[in-house]
Amino acid sequence: MQRFTRLRQFLIAALVAIASLSCAGVHAAELPVLLVVGDSISAGYGLSAGESWVDLLAAKLKASGFRYQVINASISGDTTAGGRARTPVLLKQHRPAVVVVELGGNDGLRGGNLRSAKDNLVAMVGSISKSGAQAVIVGMRLPPNYGPAYTREFEALYGEVAKSTGTPLVPFLFAGIGESDEWFQPDRIHPTAAAQPRLLDNVWSVLSPLLGKTR
Repeated sequence: MQRFTRLRQFLIAALVAIASLSCAGVHAAELPVLLVVGDSISAGYGLSAGESWVDLLAAKLKASGFRYQVINASISGDTTAGGRARTPVLLKQHRPAVVVVELGGNDGLRGGNLRSAKDNLVAMVGSISKSGAQAVIVGMRLPPNYGPAYTREFEALYGEVAKSTGTPLVPFLFAGIGESDEWFQPDRIHPTAAAQPRLLDNVWSVLSPLLGKTR
């Protein structure tokens, strides 16, 4: 009889645990998704877990009363072509409410065709908008050693995409840190952990006004 009682108690505890996990899963699934599609800057290259601006974004959303599930689909080394190819699958899989697009830096650093990069970003925004999600474009700049003509064309493409598609734009992700080496890792490309809150501030100023629609 005692053995039966213990077995009964064990089964009840197991069912309660399963029910709790199921409720938690349903609760998370009900939250609108904020998807970040980027490269190594958003993937947190060279940083510890929880230090990237995307990780800090999840905490800031919660602290600010915005209930979102943040999914970071950023891949180190990714380009606008890679992002364009991945976007339809990501949209179908996650059904996001908001998509932050942080791509193009690798296109520029590799001296890629900027017209193609622009076309890729326009296509990404088109797919995002068609899915019913709100897109946000994050702009970047190149070091001056790429030549004045190329660097100007690169910087301008983000504004051109934003204007032609009516998409909110973060003009420059590295605003406030781009002029000083102290904010960067030894490669002078990837920001340090100390710089991540500044990156978040630059994104937040454009992103936060869009979030009230699904608060």
